[in-house]
Amino acid sequence: MKYGLGVDVGGTKIAAVIINQHGEIIERVEVLSNPSDKEKMFKQVTKSIESVLVNSNLEISMIEGMGIGVPGKVDRENGIAVYQNNLPWSNFPIVEKLRTHFSIKNIVIDNDVYMAAFAEWMVSNATKKETFVYVTVSTGISCSIIQEGSFLRGTGFAGEIGLLPVLSKSSATRLHNLEESASGPAIQKLAKNYFECPNMTTEKFFLEYEKNKPGASVVLDEVAESLAHGIYSIVCLLDPHKVIFGGGVMNNHPYLLDLVKSKMEHYVIDEQKHALLRMQTSKLKGDSGVVGAGLKGMESLPNNFKEVGLT
Repeated sequence: MKYGLGVDVGGTKIAAVIINQHGEIIERVEVLSNPSDKEKMFKQVTKSIESVLVNSNLEISMIEGMGIGVPGKVDRENGIAVYQNNLPWSNFPIVEKLRTHFSIKNIVIDNDVYMAAFAEWMVSNATKKETFVYVTVSTGISCSIIQEGSFLRGTGFAGEIGLLPVLSKSSATRLHNLEESASGPAIQKLAKNYFECPNMTTEKFFLEYEKNKPGASVVLDEVAESLAHGIYSIVCLLDPHKVIFGGGVMNNHPYLLDLVKSKMEHYVIDEQKHALLRMQTSKLKGDSGVVGAGLKGMESLPNNFKEVGLT
């Protein structure tokens, strides 16, 4: 049996898994992030890796490859975390430091959304002739595009749909971008303002919505409208065969996608209605990013995931 190790680095927590050659999770751990300092943050990454190895009773020498997913912009060729707005890293040589710390050579790095997209693409039965889009709605909003078996990366910052300006009913003073209008923190802010409740959290708001609290549907209606604007831009530009939605907000509250689709029905023309049928929630849920990292770490292995060939 061959094993790969995947790490999904976030501003709040770090997840690490060991997977087998079939992509099945053997062991999984989470540790808290420490974004107060670049080295303290790196220490938490190493802690997650050490913990998952101990729990699995495997030695690092038994790991064929390791993948690291980080938010923001990365330099894949040189293994550098270039820019992350929620981490204390700037041009941080994370791959070199991990190779030194663990004495393992086969380590790859990529943007966390790309890692998640890779895993979802693998389990979606998409063909290499299709256009596949993965959208994450969580603390931030972003997407990754796989066109005919290869990532569309642009100059390195493609897929940042969260920066797209969208209409926002609650603000008449300026145009908000999608992330400011529909991410987890945005939902919390909207709910706080609407209910005049400083202790409101995103999760508490969704609980109130599910209890049919008066006014909650007004807030979520605005969120769904903003998301519909953003997603419709993807449909118009790419006309994708599949659009998969993940991230904490969507994974925990999948009915939000139905609301988004209902809003999009007002925009799509007849030739685009098929797009609504091709939108689905994530199969791997919260594990997509970390599983994708593990799969990318093993991608170069012979007779394994070699046929994927994503770049």
